[in-house]
Amino acid sequence: MSVEAKYRAASLYVGDLHEDVTEDVLFRKFNTVGPVLSIRICRDLVSRRSLGYAYVNFLQLDDAQKALDTMNFDLIQGKSIRLMWSQRDAYLRKSGIGNVFIKNLDKSIDNKTLYEHFSPFGKILSSKVMSDEEGSKGYGFVHYQDQSAADRAIEEMNGKLLRDCTVFVARFKSRKDREAELRSKPSEFTNVYIKNFGDDMDDEGLKEVFSKYGQTLSVKVMKDANGKSKGFGFVSRAQKKVERQAELKEMFEQMKKERIRARHAAKLYIKNLDETIDDETLRKEFSSFGSICRVKVMQEAGQSKGFGLICFFSPEAAAKAMAEMNGRVLGSKPLNIALGQKH
Repeated sequence: MSVEAKYRAASLYVGDLHEDVTEDVLFRKFNTVGPVLSIRICRDLVSRRSLGYAYVNFLQLDDAQKALDTMNFDLIQGKSIRLMWSQRDAYLRKSGIGNVFIKNLDKSIDNKTLYEHFSPFGKILSSKVMSDEEGSKGYGFVHYQDQSAADRAIEEMNGKLLRDCTVFVARFKSRKDREAELRSKPSEFTNVYIKNFGDDMDDEGLKEVFSKYGQTLSVKVMKDANGKSKGFGFVSRAQKKVERQAELKEMFEQMKKERIRARHAAKLYIKNLDETIDDETLRKEFSSFGSICRVKVMQEAGQSKGFGLICFFSPEAAAKAMAEMNGRVLGSKPLNIALGQKH
């Protein structure tokens, strides 16, 4: 390795810097680990204001590794810094190899927490939760050194609960790749935006409505921070282009009917739930009584609070479920069921 390559290998990127941090502040911070060759804070060419990131070049590769291992997410002037190896190869940064996209993150998940959850699967080159002045945007990225680590993370973490939110984890696709993919399959699917169905609809209920018209590729009811439906969602359907116009009108007419029915939906409150009972189990036990638009077992810190609710499309189904299931032992406890009040 040449001298130039050696020093380049011992270079760290320092991100999320407070705008008032100077080279001197960084030198005093990182020189405690080992001899620092140079430090450069990147600045606006005109105003000379800090752009919020810098490069720290160590004399020894081992010292750079030690700084990365011990100082990542440390606070400097009240902000948590983000360290990673300096990667100046634009192809490696933008190729998507080893890069994982994570969405539906709880607002409390920060850079450090994201790193801690995803580091067991392999060496991480960088990780970041995207944010604005109001905080987390609910999605982020983790870039692994190799694709096999990224694949392990996707396999293990996709669909898992992180602080009460089920996260979606997939390979990162650049905008160019996403647009090319859409152009290559213009007639194979239809994305439908649905709104005004109230707060009693969940993914399974929406899927049940649309499955009558063919295969659904994905269904998503958008929820707020408390897990409550925002009243709109998306359905991606496998459908040929020639079928699209003929069926869209019928689907929306059906949604209007379902929305009217949902206004009169019967809600059951279920108490004394065994701690092992989750949404899926509850839906399975009650689905024989009629169409269900929502099931929810209330949780705190990932643990059942021992009660939940089930919303049926018809009061008759709710009455039948209450008559047959009230007092029945589910898991290890007898259910206590009450009919919800109409608003």
